[in-house]
Amino acid sequence: MDVFKLFSRENSSSKNVAKERLRLVLVHDRTNCSPHFLEMIKGDLLNVISDYIEIDEDGLDIKISKTKRSIDDAMVPALIANIPIKKMKAK
Repeated sequence: MDVFKLFSRENSSSKNVAKERLRLVLVHDRTNCSPHFLEMIKGDLLNVISDYIEIDEDGLDIKISKTKRSIDDAMVPALIANIPIKKMKAK
């Protein structure tokens, strides 16, 4: 094992991933949203949207974050959905 690799910047990407995961865990805790509940929301969204469009489920990313409310700049929870669309379905 290379001791110098422990202190190098090569692991900065995994550090950033860990920070992001911790941030998401904290947001989920503060909004009282369990991972199971978030998966239920994800499934419901997929069911509704898939009636109208074909979705790339591999690229799907749904999470709860915080955003500023435009009225008073208060930080509030927000559901963020990145849903890659393959094609629109015919009516």
